[in-house]
Amino acid sequence: MNKTLVQPYLFFGGRCEEALAFYRAALGAQVDMLMRYKESPEPMPPGMLPPGWGDKVMHATFRIGETILMASDGCEDGAKFAGFSLSLAVPTEAEADRAFVALADGGQVRMPLAKTFWSPRFGMVADRFGIGWMVSVMP
Repeated sequence: MNKTLVQPYLFFGGRCEEALAFYRAALGAQVDMLMRYKESPEPMPPGMLPPGWGDKVMHATFRIGETILMASDGCEDGAKFAGFSLSLAVPTEAEADRAFVALADGGQVRMPLAKTFWSPRFGMVADRFGIGWMVSVMP
């Protein structure tokens, strides 16, 4: 049996803890593990991190529904998310509406939720961190 996985690993450039709190509130995300740079069993090489980043997130795993994602503050300020979107499939139109509004808070609607030939609700939004989301109702 093939046990290969592909999982998103998101680097938030200093805003990881804020992002985890946002996804907890917006999508019911559950943080399974979080380690800060200062908790690392091995110190980072000198000059690798911006000054004062000991409390920043070195690694976190979190779940949205059955999907496990990973995240970090990375090793530099700022984050750019381009060339991909996360697809969020929910079971009902009401859940799609709620998730879309929550993700759009502080973000930018790219395509409003609407009926399409493949879903009773589909829309695209970039959240406040710049991550693209495609929200749809599962067929």
